[in-house]
Amino acid sequence: MKPLRIAEIFGPTIQGEGALIGQPTVFVRAGGCDYRCSWCDSMHAVDSAFRDSWAAMQTAEVWAQVRALSGGRPLTVSISGGNPAIQDFGPLIATGRAEGYGFALETQGSVARDWFADLTLLVLSPKPPSSGETPDPAAFEACLAAAQGTRTVLKIVVFDDADYVWARDWAGRYPDLDLVLQPGNPEVDPDVPVAAQDVADRLLWLVDKVMADGWFRPRLLPQLHVLLWGNRRGV
Repeated sequence: MKPLRIAEIFGPTIQGEGALIGQPTVFVRAGGCDYRCSWCDSMHAVDSAFRDSWAAMQTAEVWAQVRALSGGRPLTVSISGGNPAIQDFGPLIATGRAEGYGFALETQGSVARDWFADLTLLVLSPKPPSSGETPDPAAFEACLAAAQGTRTVLKIVVFDDADYVWARDWAGRYPDLDLVLQPGNPEVDPDVPVAAQDVADRLLWLVDKVMADGWFRPRLLPQLHVLLWGNRRGV
């Protein structure tokens, strides 16, 4: 079996964003991505320049580390990246589900995998104009089709007015999906402190826009981990 490229495994800690915010979680961060977003805060798991820091691990090795971190007590395992969908995490998910663990995965919706149907939660996070990337609607639809029967949440990061308009349009195509909006974090350097007031101000800006428009569908959430730890890795 082809080994998995793993940038880091850490936890337990709390999920810092999205539908499971605050939930105890072990994180498996995959190495590699098919996007290069301008504001990516996980370049250590995206850019091939960091490839030498990624570990080539068999599924059993990854699972042994997850079990050790969680003390063998089932909780949620979050698979992120990079884009974890470019690798085969199906066997890891099957192994963990057999032991009572839940699995959440976040991807931009550019690559569909049949094992999406085995997830507890799939977070599809198409990237807005500020990212410099252009989502493929057909690929996104394929991800939705692959996740039939799995709880699927649409999460969109919003940095500016153009992103907000784009988010309303994209979300309008999928009225049946739960929707989370998250203000973007422009500071991506893990060594630079993040001011809590800056995080709050960006969320307040988004709250004001949504309320002024009477758009009551989305949940508006901060990046809780940024409030607590800034951009530090492995927390």
